[in-house]
Amino acid sequence: MNSSFSSRRALLAGAAATLALAGCGFQLRRAPDFAFKSLFVPGKTAFVNALRRQLRAAGNVELVPEEEKERADAILEVLSENRGTAVLSTNSAGQVRELQLRLTMRIRLRTPGGKELLGPTQIEQFRDITYNETAALAKEGETELLYRDMQNDIAQQTLRRLAAVKSL
Repeated sequence: MNSSFSSRRALLAGAAATLALAGCGFQLRRAPDFAFKSLFVPGKTAFVNALRRQLRAAGNVELVPEEEKERADAILEVLSENRGTAVLSTNSAGQVRELQLRLTMRIRLRTPGGKELLGPTQIEQFRDITYNETAALAKEGETELLYRDMQNDIAQQTLRRLAAVKSL
């Protein structure tokens, strides 16, 4: 009898928490809705590939191939992609101990006719990494993994910015 009372109490507490979240406007993230139905994304970089992968996963926009780019509703151009590093700290001997990795992407969305839907937009990501010259090869692999993670984050941010475009 006591376990039935505690299970009811747990059920009521769960229902109250659900109602509280629903009342504040909380929703799980859904696939973005775009103002365009087809999109052409030129290029063959790792970032463009990650972006195309995430657009396919969203499932509500058709990616137009190069040979059919004229029929696309919009064109997403990657204007620039820059990687960089900055030294954050050194030891007493002047050897690097910490680096900051930077990845900057500039994008623009336009119609095939040239109407700008999203002006040149810069998206940046930063990651800090420790450095040890005795493990340089391992740190190089870790750096590449961090750059790939930053590319995926920028691709997700790009999707959210494309979803914010409301009209063609």
